[in-house]
Amino acid sequence: MNVKPDFSKHANQAETAPAFLSVWEMESYYGESYIVQGVSFNVHEGEILALLGRNGAGKTSVLRSIARMDNPQVNHGEIWLDHQPLHKMRSHDAAVAGIGLVPEDRCIIPGLTVEENLELAQIVPPVGWTIHRLYELFPRLRERRKQEGVTLSGGEQQMLAVARALARDIKVLLLDEPYEGLAPVIVDEIEKTLRVIKEQGITTIIVEQNAIRALELADRAVILDTGGIVFDGTAAEVLENAELRAEYLAI
Repeated sequence: MNVKPDFSKHANQAETAPAFLSVWEMESYYGESYIVQGVSFNVHEGEILALLGRNGAGKTSVLRSIARMDNPQVNHGEIWLDHQPLHKMRSHDAAVAGIGLVPEDRCIIPGLTVEENLELAQIVPPVGWTIHRLYELFPRLRERRKQEGVTLSGGEQQMLAVARALARDIKVLLLDEPYEGLAPVIVDEIEKTLRVIKEQGITTIIVEQNAIRALELADRAVILDTGGIVFDGTAAEVLENAELRAEYLAI
């Protein structure tokens, strides 16, 4: 008889250190579909968390709920960022509180140059991430600063989307499929940048179908399956557990 592996002992593990970002009993609905089902997890300041799972598991819905992008009438539960109740905020207020979402389609604004995209996003006056500092982090954007953003390559648009989020001096960076359609050499550049961002104390949650690359970058991993958490532990545990990867990530 085949017995389904039980990884539930890892799910929703209690954290001994205070959480910087805390998600508690998050639920999301689209029409009658119950997408995210009582999800709870913590992320510590400066940590990179890989949020993984098969297509349709609810990963993007979790990111959008944290960023308050969806109608709050279809979202339930609590989300706290550094003692601030994100679950009581609209998307604009969550952005002001320090949440930066880079969606899968990147949402580069047509008709604006690279520099204009950054200037539009930047808080005034800039506190940490000035345009000059962003260009130091992304030298390629400096070279193309007068070029219309939507004419950049896919990798350059991803760099612009991340830089635009940083321009608002965010505390948490949410990345939805940042490696999608990018060559491995460009993914290497993006990951190098994310490690630098981590050194600056910014917390990152990455949703990515290339699970191995995400796990090699991340400190911890949360795996979703049909809207609920089936694993919450270190990224190394997932990399070392072939049974877990095969059951929930198909790798």
